[in-house]
Amino acid sequence: MKNIRLLCLPLIACFLLNSCDVQSQARIGDILKQIPAGGNPTTAEIGLGIKQALEIGTSNGADQLSAKDGFLGNLAVKILFPPEAQKVEKTLRTIGFGSLADNVITSLNRAAEDAAKEAKPIFISAIKQMTIADATNILLGNKDAATTYFKRVTTSQLMEKFKPVISSSLTKVGATKYWGDAASQYNKIPLVKPVSTDLSDYVAQKAIEGMFIQVAQEELKIRDNIGARSTTLLQKVFGYADKNKTK
Repeated sequence: MKNIRLLCLPLIACFLLNSCDVQSQARIGDILKQIPAGGNPTTAEIGLGIKQALEIGTSNGADQLSAKDGFLGNLAVKILFPPEAQKVEKTLRTIGFGSLADNVITSLNRAAEDAAKEAKPIFISAIKQMTIADATNILLGNKDAATTYFKRVTTSQLMEKFKPVISSSLTKVGATKYWGDAASQYNKIPLVKPVSTDLSDYVAQKAIEGMFIQVAQEELKIRDNIGARSTTLLQKVFGYADKNKTK
């Protein structure tokens, strides 16, 4: 027992300091392999377990959404015409410009997929800044506790990082042109009220919403699916959470 406590000291130190050199990280890797499966986890193990789970979940989420069709092929996060412009889409399809409407939707989602690549380092930074209290609250909190934490600490950073990437991507993938063409065709229709939408702001917001939806799904996997707990540490920490939630 004494040896285990001694082994946990470097873990606690690195957790509190939120930084470890390469040699220390290797040491942590060796220590993690020695964590016993039974018994209740220590506070250090809870912190490390939550961080490990969230790094896996956010990395998976960012990778999935940044892949081709990550947004476009996922109905839960697919970006459609802005609400105030849905009448534009309906009208364009009615008058034979359905392909133009399709091009707008495709290009909006391609821009979001492009921006999703920027999310991973922001999430990882938020995980590193997490305190032991944050980790414990997430572990024993609601099923969306981690997602709620990320919304609180990363939304402004994500918007700051996403918006310039989105602006560039919208031009690169042709969204700006397609949207301009769509709005132009619509605004030519007699008696309609001209539309104007800040595409960069809209797509950035929808891309961030999509990121949180994906992170929430990854969080649920580890909470609800024992098979998704791929390490001894995750099994121990989330097994402890399962027992406490049934009391």
